[in-house]
Amino acid sequence: MKIILGILGLIVITFVVIQVYAMKSQKGIETYPYTVKQKYQDFEIRDYEASLFTSVNLTTGNYKESSSKGFSILAGYIFGGNDKGEKIAMTSPVAMSLEDSMTMMFMVPKRKTMKTLPTPNDSQVQFVEAPPKTVAALSFGGWADDEKIDKYKTKLTQALNKEGFKYSDRFYFLGYNAPYEIFNRKNEVIVELNNPEL
Repeated sequence: MKIILGILGLIVITFVVIQVYAMKSQKGIETYPYTVKQKYQDFEIRDYEASLFTSVNLTTGNYKESSSKGFSILAGYIFGGNDKGEKIAMTSPVAMSLEDSMTMMFMVPKRKTMKTLPTPNDSQVQFVEAPPKTVAALSFGGWADDEKIDKYKTKLTQALNKEGFKYSDRFYFLGYNAPYEIFNRKNEVIVELNNPEL
């Protein structure tokens, strides 16, 4: 009995340590910069700055399959899978286009440019310069899956239609947490607006 209690105690301590580490590490991560223009009941309007991203195109529109494969490829690059063996800081959030074939993207830290980035060992890794844009964003918690993402995408479009916003077909999912983080999980669905002046 003592052995079982000891093992359970060790598991609980390990769990707590991992969660505390996860929360502390999130505070030091560089994030995709934006300013909030206006808040509504279910969403907010944001202006995003121009930013550079690493990206990988995936052949499936299934979130679970795409997120696992895409993350593995891009993480391989930033953890040293490049011609210099250089490690590049992780940023937040991880972005995924919501299309029949998804694209996953990691923002490049601001101190890096196209000229200073090392060349990926994997030819699937590409660089994308995203221009400034105005988006509508809707947040939700917990773990994301295809059903949840579709649900909140629909909720966002309904809210935008109600307020009279015109939006593009460029929807993205943003994930802010590592898979092992349990508490305070944050996800978002965003879409670029065609009439941000409203």
